[in-house]
Amino acid sequence: MTVTRIASAGLVLLLAAACTAPTPPRGQASAAAGTVCAPPQGAPGPETATTIDVIEQAYFCILGTYYSGATLDARALLSAGFAALIRELNRNGRDLPEATMPALTGDRRTDWAAFEAAYRRITDQVPDLRDKLAVVTLEAIVAALGDDHARWAHDIKQPPDHYDGDGYGLGFLANVNGPQADGDPGVAVPPVFVTAVEGGAARAAGLRPGDVIESVNGSAPFIDGKATPAIAALHPAYPEARPVRLRLLRQSTGRRWNVTLKPGLYQRDWATLRVVTSKLLDDDVAYVRLRGFAPDSADRVLKAIARMRTGRPLSGVVLDLRGNGGGSPVEATRLVSGFGHGKVTAYQCTVDGRCETSRTDDTVELIGLPLVVLIDRGCASACEHFSSAIKDLRLGRLVGTRTAGVISGPARPFLLADNTTLSFPVRHHLGPDREVIDRIGVPPDHHVPPTPRDAAAGRDPALAKALTLLEE
Repeated sequence: MTVTRIASAGLVLLLAAACTAPTPPRGQASAAAGTVCAPPQGAPGPETATTIDVIEQAYFCILGTYYSGATLDARALLSAGFAALIRELNRNGRDLPEATMPALTGDRRTDWAAFEAAYRRITDQVPDLRDKLAVVTLEAIVAALGDDHARWAHDIKQPPDHYDGDGYGLGFLANVNGPQADGDPGVAVPPVFVTAVEGGAARAAGLRPGDVIESVNGSAPFIDGKATPAIAALHPAYPEARPVRLRLLRQSTGRRWNVTLKPGLYQRDWATLRVVTSKLLDDDVAYVRLRGFAPDSADRVLKAIARMRTGRPLSGVVLDLRGNGGGSPVEATRLVSGFGHGKVTAYQCTVDGRCETSRTDDTVELIGLPLVVLIDRGCASACEHFSSAIKDLRLGRLVGTRTAGVISGPARPFLLADNTTLSFPVRHHLGPDREVIDRIGVPPDHHVPPTPRDAAAGRDPALAKALTLLEE
C-alpha cells in the first residue's frame, strides 16, 4: 500500500512493502512482453492513459500473483469488466449492436484473446470514449475480486485546497462508519445516529451527539431492520460533493426537523488528529486511544503507559481501538508483544494452505498489567489482527461490538505500465486459532453496543464496563 489517509472513519494505512512477484505457474503468466507483474522500484513516473494492454497486464498479474489467483475462475473477472464497459456505453448514449460478450471457455489465454478482440472492436468505434472505457473496465475487474484489500490506485484526487488537519465531509461521525456503509452495510443495526460532531456543516446546523437520522435524501436508512444504500450518503467522497438532506430526531426533546448539509472541508480539533492520546482514569488505570497502526504507534502506546506508570502503581490498561481503521501489521504485532511473548499472532496463507506465521517480538518489554480493549465496527485490518491475537491468546478482554471483518490480507503493490498501482494480498490472513476473520470480524468478550441516549448524555458504557472488569 502506498498512501496514508486519515479519515473520520479511522486511519487507512496502505503499506508499501517491497516484494518479489512469485513466478506464476505455466499458463498463468502474462502472454506478452511488457506485461510483467512487478513491485514498484522508486516513485513511478507521470500517469499515462490506461489501455487494453494495461488491462491485460493487470488481468494476468491477478491470476498469477493474487493469493487465490491459481483457483480463480477468470471468466468472472472478464464478465465484470465487459459489463462495466457496456454500462459506460449506455451512460453516454453510445451502445453498439456489435457490443456483445464473447463466448468464454475457461481457458485463461483463449478467453483473454476473445475479450481483447471484442474490446478493440468496440472501442475503435468510439475513440473519444476509449480512455474512460479502459478505466471502468479495469476498475470492474479489480472490484470483481470482492477483496477489501484489493485496489487500483489511479488519478487520486484530494479535496480542493487540502491541507493537513482538514476533515472532509458533513462534519459528524455516526455509529455506522464509512467502510461499513460502503463494504458491508448489512451488519449495521438501527438506528443510525450521530456519535460526535467534528465541525463543518454539522456544527453550523446545530447537530448533537445522539441525534437520530430518520431519513437520508428522503430515503429510510433502514427498512425492516436492514440497512439501505441511503446510509452511504452520510460519508461523501470528493468529488461527488452533493448536499445531503437529513431528517433528524432528538429523543431528549422529541423534536423532528430537516436539514441540508453540504460536504466540504472543515478544521478538526487537534485531539482528534493525534494517532495516540492517553490519560489516567480513576488514578490507577492507563487509558490509551489509538486511532491507527501508523509507524512507531506501538512504541508510542507503550511509552504512554510507561509515563503514566511513573511514580504510581497501575491496576490495568484500557486500550481504545474504536474507529481504528488499521495500518501496519508489524505495529499490531509489536503492540501484542507488550502483553505476551512466544506467541503466534496470525497466519498468512496461500490458497493451498501453505502458511507463514507472524510471531511476537520478544525484545519488546512486557507491560505485565491486565488489559481491556475497546472495539467496534470501525476497527479494521491491522486493528483486527491485534484484537484477534489478544482474544485468542487470552492476553486481555474485548469490550464493545464486533469488528469490521475487513482483513483479507496485507496488500502488496504492483506497478502497471501506465504508472498506476495495483495492490492486493498475495496471502490470506487467519487469526492465531487459524480462524477466518475477513467478512466475519472479531466478536467481543462483552457485547456493549452504543445507543443514541448514551451518546446524547455523554455516557460511554463500553468504557464503564472496561473499568468494572479491571476492578474484578
